[in-house]
Amino acid sequence: MTELRVGVAGLGTVGGGLVKLLATQRSVIEERCGLSVLVTAVSAKDRSRERGFDLGAAVWHDDAVSLAKDENVDVVCELIGGIGGVALEVCEAAIHESKHVVTANKAMMAVHGARLATLSEDKGVGIHYEAAVAGGIPIIKAIREGLSGNSVSGVVGILNGTCNYILTNMHDAALAGESRDFETVLEEAQKLGYAEADPSMDIDGVDAAHKLAILTSVAFGSVIDFDSIHVEGIRHISAVDIEYAIELGYRVKLLAIARKGMEGIQQRVHPCMVAERATIAHVDGVNNAIVVQSDFAGTTIYEGPGAGESATASAVASDLVDIARQHRTPTFSVPTTQLEKRSSAPMEQISGPYYIRLMLVDKPGVIADIAACLRDQNVSVESMIQRSRNPGDAVPVVLTTHEAQEISLQRALHSIDALQSVLETPRMIRIEEI
Repeated sequence: MTELRVGVAGLGTVGGGLVKLLATQRSVIEERCGLSVLVTAVSAKDRSRERGFDLGAAVWHDDAVSLAKDENVDVVCELIGGIGGVALEVCEAAIHESKHVVTANKAMMAVHGARLATLSEDKGVGIHYEAAVAGGIPIIKAIREGLSGNSVSGVVGILNGTCNYILTNMHDAALAGESRDFETVLEEAQKLGYAEADPSMDIDGVDAAHKLAILTSVAFGSVIDFDSIHVEGIRHISAVDIEYAIELGYRVKLLAIARKGMEGIQQRVHPCMVAERATIAHVDGVNNAIVVQSDFAGTTIYEGPGAGESATASAVASDLVDIARQHRTPTFSVPTTQLEKRSSAPMEQISGPYYIRLMLVDKPGVIADIAACLRDQNVSVESMIQRSRNPGDAVPVVLTTHEAQEISLQRALHSIDALQSVLETPRMIRIEEI
């Protein structure tokens, strides 16, 4: 075998980037794996579209599933996207034909990854997905192979560039003495191409949750359990919250968190306040970062571009090189028959400090009422910020708590919300120690 023949299904940003990378880096890749890695077949919706790169002698397939069955293809790169549909059909067809699969599809892997891994193991082929999580950061290989001699206890990451761009922009504006609200920055991100026309998957935390489901399985050798992830987005983060975070010595980040404990695996995606001194607090713009906590290697940190043509194509190419080298590793760290069905730790059982923002009527006894609601649920206040205004005016009050259990904090907020002196729904952001 002198060449590895690649079929590329999907010629969008990532597919186009891969075709260009394989052409540009052909000699480098051949030196590293001993084979020529050639695109021999492609498929996309619009054959007539001008793409700005040469497809060479690659055979065009109008039907992506037929590409997966092409006898002149050894590896199928599924770069179409989507949880199911054609993307899933292409992967299933390729595996059925005993072809290796490379995909950048985090949604499909989060929902169907375990079944695809089982099918590929039965057929003696691999399904590779480095590009599905954190773009150009080789985090799958780092955990699955680089830390294979460790037991991982926790994974914490910034896994969505759109959210990180928005929060970074709001933070920088606040530092400059400006006030930029979420909607304004989102519109700017859309104009710059950092956010989709419908940004819901990103800003509501679903994209990060798909990636977290994959990382959890790789880190802990567990069956993927996307449905157990607690997911919150960043729509409710206001410029006021960003300003108070700065005053308190924090940065607001959307974090994806997986931790293994006595009660099971904790999986959650939500905004957090992170201490300014933490390394991950300074991961800005569209970049991603992952912190992995393990027993022998300790805390390791990985940072880089989380999306984009070049970074994601680089990750796909790395999987192709592994296949050319005949490098075989289990899809999720261990064979699928050994993946454990671990219990999920309820969100109500997590504990930690919290940031609470209230809008109150400034009159005697209000703070005492708030303190009573917290006291009744064993929630202890660490600090309070109250701006002085005229009596009877609405005044913002910000509290931070000592470590408290989630269920207790939620009950306290419910009681506070029922007070007549509370003018708006209380806002809470969890404070995460990393």
